[in-house]
Amino acid sequence: MSEEETTRLFRIRRTVMQMLKDRGYLVGDFEINMTKAQFIDKFGESVKREDLVINKAKRNETSDQIYIFFPEEQKVGVKTLKTYTNRMKSENVFRAILVVQQNLTPFAKTCVSEVAAKFHLEIFQVLTNEEKKTLLERYTLKETQLPRIQITDPIARYYGLKRGQVVKIIRPSETAGRYVTYRYVV
Repeated sequence: MSEEETTRLFRIRRTVMQMLKDRGYLVGDFEINMTKAQFIDKFGESVKREDLVINKAKRNETSDQIYIFFPEEQKVGVKTLKTYTNRMKSENVFRAILVVQQNLTPFAKTCVSEVAAKFHLEIFQVLTNEEKKTLLERYTLKETQLPRIQITDPIARYYGLKRGQVVKIIRPSETAGRYVTYRYVV
């Protein structure tokens, strides 16, 4: 694993910890303020994504828990989702966030919809430079033609986005089931 990827995972984990704290989960300041050196001490030079799994309980309701999964594979499939939901079911945890590297497989997306009544799964993905390039080529766009999000926007600040990055947003939709849009950070 490259140092760049280690740095990226370090930053993602720190952002996730801050988000969990903001949502009312029990997160210690030491977990948010962990330095990159401490991160490497804990997880090693070449971080395994599955070692980053986080399980937190709500501050005032310890039975209300959440899992954060960092799937290892590029495109998450049904098998991985089933593994996660089985683990969640056995521990009575009904919320999870998946920090994915690429989009889910079509079957996995269907699976997320099917388990939505029981499990609340959120999918987070910030596009890599390569994915951004592919997106722009597919639609023959310049990045400036994408809808924008200000770097000062609370959500952009929350996720630690940088100018020039493109974020993929997936929202529930009454008519289409789900609505996908992209925002260019300015």
